Amino acid sequence: MSMPSNPVSAPLGGDQPAPHVPGARHRQLVAAAQARGAIVTAVVHPCDALSLQGALAARDAGLILPILIGPPERIKSTADAAGLSLDGVEIVAAAHSHAAALRAVELVREGRVQALMKGALHTDEIMAAVVDKATGLRTERRITHVFALDVPHYDKPLFITDAAINIEPDLMTKRDIVQNAIDLAHALGIAAPKVALLSAVETVTPAIRSTVDAAALCKMADRGQITGGLLDGPLAFDNAVSPEAARLKGITSDVAGHADILVAPDMVSGNMIAKQLVYLAGAQCAGLALGAAVPIILTSRADDLEARIASAALACLFVAHRAGVQA
Repeated sequence: MSMPSNPVSAPLGGDQPAPHVPGARHRQLVAAAQARGAIVTAVVHPCDALSLQGALAARDAGLILPILIGPPERIKSTADAAGLSLDGVEIVAAAHSHAAALRAVELVREGRVQALMKGALHTDEIMAAVVDKATGLRTERRITHVFALDVPHYDKPLFITDAAINIEPDLMTKRDIVQNAIDLAHALGIAAPKVALLSAVETVTPAIRSTVDAAALCKMADRGQITGGLLDGPLAFDNAVSPEAARLKGITSDVAGHADILVAPDMVSGNMIAKQLVYLAGAQCAGLALGAAVPIILTSRADDLEARIASAALACLFVAHRAGVQA
């Protein structure tokens, strides 16, 4: 099965956006990932029904080959209670969630797994093992999070970053936030993603730090410190996603009104944007943490099964793309 040049938007693209079918873009994402083949994934402490079901559903969809890490008896009792079969699934024993996170990181360092998936533990617990300076999975990049949203009233996929990890990022952290998001867009077949650097206004205003950072990031892209995307900012949210709002405010830009990636000023605002689109606009959500040695599927306890499967598809496509780039 061949993958379209833009697996998540090409079938719905063209000059005239097709009528939107809720979840259609995420289904395209899953189909594109299935064509790439499953990746071996360490599932960290899958000791509740939803996280275990999500891992097994991603396996059944042909996206991951799960290795479950945690207390074996607790995992098995969770499966029994939920009516799930663990036949053929490898379980690696770990006494508790902290030990499971450490063991998952070890499996990456041993070259046994290609991605991590969060189970029934807090994000900070798995991330503490990942960022450990001595034994973790750090790279030269800061670890950042990217949401991939299928928004009913937007004519293409929309990425929001960073809404989960970096609380008040400085300029160099924002550089990595932008670059990680661009790299994910490339993995999904978006050759030159349009990156909107969000603030409350469209002009550089020294009293609003995010406007100054936006201007600096644009200049960093001009100088090759950020590559692979088109950047513009500062832009208010309306100017980033609405061509009419950009026109009325006299903003001439290849990005304004057509953003693929929204870069939030800080984690709080990014988290609010993403969750408002999910809960008030009916968007479907998926997400990854990038910048570590392997992608990390960081699902929320409130995420449904579709979000977990779509997030696994993101990881699958990212791993395949990176392997192709490094080949």
